[in-house]
Amino acid sequence: MFSHDNIQKFNETEIKIYKFIINNEEKIPYMTIRELANATQVSTSTIIRFCNKLDCDGYKDFKEKLKKYVHRIQKIPPQSDLTEMLNYFKKTNINSFEQKIEQGAEVIRKSETVLFLGSGSSGALAKYGARYFSNLGKFSMGLEDTFYPITKDMKTTVVIALSVSGETKGVIDLINQFKVSKCVILSITNQSNSTIAKMSDWNISYNMDMHQANGGYNATTQVPVLFLIEALARRI
Repeated sequence: MFSHDNIQKFNETEIKIYKFIINNEEKIPYMTIRELANATQVSTSTIIRFCNKLDCDGYKDFKEKLKKYVHRIQKIPPQSDLTEMLNYFKKTNINSFEQKIEQGAEVIRKSETVLFLGSGSSGALAKYGARYFSNLGKFSMGLEDTFYPITKDMKTTVVIALSVSGETKGVIDLINQFKVSKCVILSITNQSNSTIAKMSDWNISYNMDMHQANGGYNATTQVPVLFLIEALARRI
């Protein structure tokens, strides 16, 4: 009913009517045209024009179509992946989460260089994290090559390791080298009991359901990783 094309046709006044209807969609079928006009501070003729733009033959026809539209929307169940994401973000809206993020941000603030480390899809996120941090003024690099040569003294460098499983051998081997070079190791993993998490000086895990597709390829959502990268960056 409220398609993108229809909404684009609305002028400023009609957008105001649209917003009121969306926020009160359960009440509208029981409101007279005069009540809706008064509630939105417009004339009844403006309401009629609004209805016409939605291909409705007057206000009565609009109310009938709105009732069917609301009923149809209510019958659509939320997708399980959306529910999973909503549950995750609810867990981040607590003091303990903010304290955890602040601990990681404090370590990063004291460093001269940030080095994001990841392999596969986590490698792509490492590149993104480096660019995002650099955009906000913190010099960073993204590293996907797990055979990268490491210098002896890197104590002013913070490594942020990204791994869904927390068990990627190449990343684990490289973290060992970084630890020898006196780097501080932060990590973002799916599970807090993984090898990479245990090797890290600071770890935050997101605990999402693991998914695989196409013969075993990792398909676990990476949305929490993006969120955590940006949350850290905004606090430094």
